[in-house]
Amino acid sequence: MSNNQNYDAIIFGGGHNGLTCGYYLGKAGLKVKILERRGIVGGAAITEEFHPGYRNSVASYSVSLLNPKVIEDMSLARHGMVLKIRPTPYFQPHSDTSYLIIDRDPEITAEQIGKFSQKDAKAYPVFHERLEKVCEFLRGMLLKTPPNHGGGWRDLLAAAGAANHVRKTGNQTQKDIYDLFTMSAGDLLDQWFESNELKGILGFDAVIGNYASPYTPGSAYVLLHHVFGEVNGVKGAWGYAMGGMGAITQAMAKACEEVNVDIEVDAAVKEVIVNNGATVGVEMEDGTELYAPKIISNLNPKLLYTKLIASEHLSEDFNRRISGWVCASGTFRMNVALTELPDFTCLPGKEVSKHHSSSIIICPTMKYLDDAYLDARCDGWAKKPAIEMHIPSVVDDSLAPPGHHVASLFCQQFAPEIPDGRSWDDCKEEVADLIIDTINNYAPNFKQSIAGRMSLSPLDLERKIGLIGGDIFHGSLNLNQMYSARPALGYGDYRGPLKGLYMCGSGTHPGGGVTGIPGHNAAREILRD
Repeated sequence: MSNNQNYDAIIFGGGHNGLTCGYYLGKAGLKVKILERRGIVGGAAITEEFHPGYRNSVASYSVSLLNPKVIEDMSLARHGMVLKIRPTPYFQPHSDTSYLIIDRDPEITAEQIGKFSQKDAKAYPVFHERLEKVCEFLRGMLLKTPPNHGGGWRDLLAAAGAANHVRKTGNQTQKDIYDLFTMSAGDLLDQWFESNELKGILGFDAVIGNYASPYTPGSAYVLLHHVFGEVNGVKGAWGYAMGGMGAITQAMAKACEEVNVDIEVDAAVKEVIVNNGATVGVEMEDGTELYAPKIISNLNPKLLYTKLIASEHLSEDFNRRISGWVCASGTFRMNVALTELPDFTCLPGKEVSKHHSSSIIICPTMKYLDDAYLDARCDGWAKKPAIEMHIPSVVDDSLAPPGHHVASLFCQQFAPEIPDGRSWDDCKEEVADLIIDTINNYAPNFKQSIAGRMSLSPLDLERKIGLIGGDIFHGSLNLNQMYSARPALGYGDYRGPLKGLYMCGSGTHPGGGVTGIPGHNAAREILRD
């Protein structure tokens, strides 16, 4: 790479949103450069061999939120992406004899819930229908740029359009929107249901990537954030990418290359070059300088504005906002190589069954979730962690040797920083053992079947893939960090506080998850300019 290369746009951060943004800009005819610090593009959506012969998605581990328009525009299927719907949505073991399954067949789901409460069995389809109507409202907002606080006529029109979109939903849905954006998940579910088991399995969605109690106001929205997606046209469904989540971003990279986007890996940006209040280029770690009138960040806003742009280039108020940008997922991520499938005491068997292909939830009650958070706040991690386990090799046998499997473990709650000055490096394996033992309580063969494992603490997630505080959303989904305030009021339209600077990552609307939406929306605003 030689000095003073010139481009129309430089994107740094080669995750899925950076690739999406680069594709749309390249398709429009711009000369685009994507820079990725690591040796592979994909960010949190990558597939790696973590034990000889065993591959799995490293961080992101399931697909639903990837926007259908992005999939179609980038021709991801043509570039090799294959998605399969998760056959059974949820399996929740409780004891040696008790379990709950949420199935795609409403009659099976009603029968399952009815084991614990006939009242809840009748209420659940009504709850699901009301939730879906709010999801439809949210889907209508995803591909639109939020109105900017203090903006001009375009922002006034956007605000009026958003208000009209709310008005059209009807009185009941408006009430449900208000509840979901302001209430805690615990209070909301307590209003609807009486069985602890059902509330536990539904409440887990409200703490995925959310370092908070399920009784924290606003946590109901996080529940909603995880159900607005779709897979292969089936709304609300979750599924697997064949070959792991890296297959999605590799398909995106091929789409970018097809429109002449220049992608470079092992290319770490040291600093954004600012001249007279405008960004004009980037300086690389090796001293190379690259220039472009459009500089686009796919990084966490906190990483961008505290590490790559000198504070004197930003206002005192903006610096204060970014210093208070909350990054806390409470997430500990593991990949496990298995010689056999888990044999659950409540639903025995090591042969592939429907529950093995589901989202396996270790979270019996809302109190379990609340205690997990309180433990993490006091001691650094939950004594009884809440765990979501996926076994993608049941659907995709390319990930493990014949007859063997890989499991993704997404675990809550774990503090971004451990109290008393301890480091995650000192206690990571201790915590990983706790997680394994927790699953072993429900499937006693699990521990002995482990051939290898990868453990990623919040600190590992930050160092490996740039997730500050281990935050999978690039900023918590708090009400003051959403929509027009993501990442700050006045900058919710993907434009930064410096001329020529843009943001296309999950720290912008609509937030985290493998959606491609921030990259899509940011590209539209860049081209508009």
